[in-house]
Amino acid sequence: MRFASCAFGERRFAALVEGDVVRPLAGIAELGAQTPSDVLAEPPLADERLRLAEVTLLPVVPHPGKIVCMGLNYREHVAEGVYDEPDYPVLFPKFAETLIGAGAPIVVPPESSAVDYEAELAFVIGRRVRRAARTEAMEAVAGYTIANDVTMRDYQYRTHQWLPGKNWAHSTPLGPFLVTPDEVGDPHELDITLTLNGERMQSANTRQLIFDIPTIIATISEFIDLVPGDVVLTGTPSGVGFRRDPKVVLADGDRLLIEIARLGRLESPVVAERIGS
Repeated sequence: MRFASCAFGERRFAALVEGDVVRPLAGIAELGAQTPSDVLAEPPLADERLRLAEVTLLPVVPHPGKIVCMGLNYREHVAEGVYDEPDYPVLFPKFAETLIGAGAPIVVPPESSAVDYEAELAFVIGRRVRRAARTEAMEAVAGYTIANDVTMRDYQYRTHQWLPGKNWAHSTPLGPFLVTPDEVGDPHELDITLTLNGERMQSANTRQLIFDIPTIIATISEFIDLVPGDVVLTGTPSGVGFRRDPKVVLADGDRLLIEIARLGRLESPVVAERIGS
């Protein structure tokens, strides 16, 4: 099944997506803490149908309790950068204020001159888990989606902590849909691509992850509970703009498209932030 967080005028609702139709979930304003795996398995459907084209897609989980991101999780991406291959997962946080929905503009701030794209597979937690064994880790996943971990490289490299480069407002598309595990199959066998203005920049398969999803979940849940609605980004493959020669950075008017097999397409325009206008 596929689900989305939607807006229709002033209304906000989570919905089941069936082709070009969305069916609101009764009494549920958005995907997240209110939609653990058992709710998604038997969604409480309202007696209403709307055309998908009529609604605005919000970030799949608009207000996650936690967003935990993986860095340096594809060997070829490590090789194109300045770091050694990690022997322990590289983790960093992202704030909910960074999230935007499919089709919403990525905002390029005037302070950064090195805004970069990062196509990523993301997953959403559906069951509380702590100190998860690998054998139980996958049972905690409610579903999968697409993310673009847009990064301000000049701010990322100002210190050895990546937080300033990863947490600009309205910079991180997440969507369009949450796709349940039964529809995805093996998440470690998914083609992932990113094109910028029609030119392919990233192309890989999630089988190339250094740390797989059970390892990621086991690592995070060792030190903190993962709970329904938490979002985890699994890292980006090689081909990022900042490591190209010449460098490629995002600018006003650019258009990005990420495609992941069995998850769909995440399209995003890029706009320059105009302060005081």
